[in-house]
Order: sequence, then C-alpha cells, then structure tokens
Amino acid sequence: MGTYLNPGNGGFARIANNEYVDKTGMIGLLNKAIGTTKNLTCISRPRRFGKSYAAQMLCAYYDATCDSHELFEKYSISKDPSYEQHLNKYHVIDLDITNFISESRKEGLSLREIPMQISDALRREVEEILPDVTKKKSLNDVLIELVNRTGKKIVFVLDEWDSIIREPDTDEEAQRRYLNLLRGWFKNNNFTPKAVAAAYMTGILPIKKDSSQSAISDFQEYSMLDPQDFAVYVGFTEEEVQKLCRLHGRNFTAIKRWYDGYTVGDRHSVYNPYSVMQALDTGKIKSYWKKTSAAEALMTYIDMDQDGLQEDIARLIAGESIVVDPDFFQNDVKTFTCKDDVLTLLIHLGYLTYEEVTDSYDDDEEDVLTGLAWIPNEEVRSEFDKTLRKAKHKSLVELIRKYKIC
Repeated sequence: MGTYLNPGNGGFARIANNEYVDKTGMIGLLNKAIGTTKNLTCISRPRRFGKSYAAQMLCAYYDATCDSHELFEKYSISKDPSYEQHLNKYHVIDLDITNFISESRKEGLSLREIPMQISDALRREVEEILPDVTKKKSLNDVLIELVNRTGKKIVFVLDEWDSIIREPDTDEEAQRRYLNLLRGWFKNNNFTPKAVAAAYMTGILPIKKDSSQSAISDFQEYSMLDPQDFAVYVGFTEEEVQKLCRLHGRNFTAIKRWYDGYTVGDRHSVYNPYSVMQALDTGKIKSYWKKTSAAEALMTYIDMDQDGLQEDIARLIAGESIVVDPDFFQNDVKTFTCKDDVLTLLIHLGYLTYEEVTDSYDDDEEDVLTGLAWIPNEEVRSEFDKTLRKAKHKSLVELIRKYKIC
C-alpha cells in the first residue's frame, strides 16, 4: 500500500470507527458508470459537506490491495447488486490537491511544480510494484504498464481538484500545467479507455464553462444547483439528523434551526454534516463556520455591490428570498459580470441555498424555470452578521434594518 497509489482502507476504517452516517449508497451510482462512457464523475459541494469522507470511502472500496468486506458488510452498499463485482478490484490513485499546495508553500515552491510533484510521486510508487519499469517512460506509459501487467484498471479519486483553480496566487501557467496533467488522464484516447475504470473528482466549484477546462469536459457533473441522483449524499438528511439527535439526547428543533435549510435538488431538508456532528459532540449550538477559509472572502464579494448586490444581501439577512439566475456564472472566483454571478458563487460556497421554481401559473403556458436563493439557517445568518459587524459596514447595516422593519 502506498501514499497515493493504492492507499488501502485505513482512512475509511478510522472514519467508520467513529459515528459514521451511511453514505455508501453513492458507490452503487459510481459502479453503474464503470465500463461506460459516463465513468468520469465530478461532484462539487461546499467545505465541511463530507467530500473527504467520500474520497476515503471510495479508496477503501475499490483498492485491490486490501480486503474491505468486513468494513462494508454493515452498510447499504453491501446489498447493492454491483457490490461484489467491484469491491477491491482496482488500482486506486488518491490525490488531495490541497496537500500538494500546502507542501509547495512550505518548501517555497511555485504551484507550477505541482503536476511534476504528482507525477514523480506516482512514478516512485509504481516502481515499488514494478521495479524493472524503465525510467525513460512517461507517467502514462508507466501506468498503462501497471494495468497491463496486473490486469487491473485504475480508479482515480481527486479530492479538492479545483483548489489550484481557486487559489488567488495561481497564475495561468500553473493552471495550464495542472489541466494538462488531467487532460493526459481523462481526455486521452491513448490512455483513458485503456487505463481508467472510473474517476471521482470533488471540489467546491463546478467545471468552468469556457474552453479553458476542456481537459475535463468529459466528466458527468453534479453540483449544488443540479445534484441529480447524488442529492441524498450531499449533507445529512432530516431522518439521519433526527436519529442522531435521539442517540445523543439532543434538541432536534435547535439543531434544525441552526444547521438545516439547504435545498439540494429534490431534497428540501439537507443539513451541514460537520456542524451537526460538532454540535452533537459538544452540546453547543453555535456557528462552526469560522473554521473555514471561505468565510474570510465573504465581505470581498459583498463589497463588489454589483447591480445593487448589497440591497439583495440586506433582504437575505432580513429573511427574504431573492431571484437568482445562475446560468451565466463562469464557475470561478474572478469573473463576475453581474450580481447573479456573486450570488451563485455564494450558493456553491454554502452561504446561500437555491431552489428552481416555475414562474408560470397558467396550465396552458409553458413553465419557465427561475431560481430562488435564501440564507439557509441561523449558522450562516450569524456568519453574515459577524462579517458585517467586523467590517463596520454602516450602509449595509442600515439597509438590513430597513428590510427587517418592512
């Protein structure tokens, strides 16, 4: 077992040894795509919504260097028809891109070097399995040789795949090199169909809509705006939280008021899992968002005040819903052409929740979809309040008072 190649099931075993809410049903959805042209999956959701837990779960399930029967036998995936067919049948490449960013900064290296660091690390671990592999071969050739000799394809698990894209100090060359690495794996007829059984990428932002990220345009994409069948695996459901509250003897009503409120696809009560578990463990109902770096950027977006954005923020804090059109958001943190782009970013960051509604009330008219956004719960509302107080934003505070009075 290696660090990046075939990491084993230890990570998920530690998770399962604590209080784990069963989300293994997601594996069944990914299994259905193996052997098809839809085997590349990209899921975006906010921080603290279980992305890393899911990545560890997938490593444990697919990794052929361990036996995970005992680990998964008590979970729902064990009842899925595809369970035995794919359990521990593949090589796994597990990459948390934020770790490479942290190490690069610690060593004073440019983010441009990250693709080479990833390549070198994977080559070293393949060479431990195949000591005679020639050093002159490219990484992809080495990986294909691994597949051919062992008869096992690769499942790629990329956690926080978009972190390089989101970093403010990432230049275009760093992004280009990183995306070229992904292109070589996931949009390469000489590699992808031969070596890739499946890929699971997770991050905060969806894939960009322009051609700059064509390297990953073949991915099936699921986001906070359109999670489809993955909706139940984004956060905790109300039933799951009710059960947890009974087990811990906690007040469900308070937990719901503070951490519920997200609408994800057709799920209308989705809870922030990290905050729920913190509140249950500590017995303290409060905001746990202060530990996320996304909170630090909130005032920057509010200060843009594009097209009357601050007035909309005031209405949101006062408890109103507002109409948002997310269609033109470019899925990055720099390109904002209107207030809807900023509001859509806040949806992806978890500060707002979103629901598609129709604006037609006539049975003879074709329904026109539009979107409503609102602050989901008291935890997030308290973050808005704290941010505004810290910034001493008097004009916005006055707007909030105005709408609360109204």
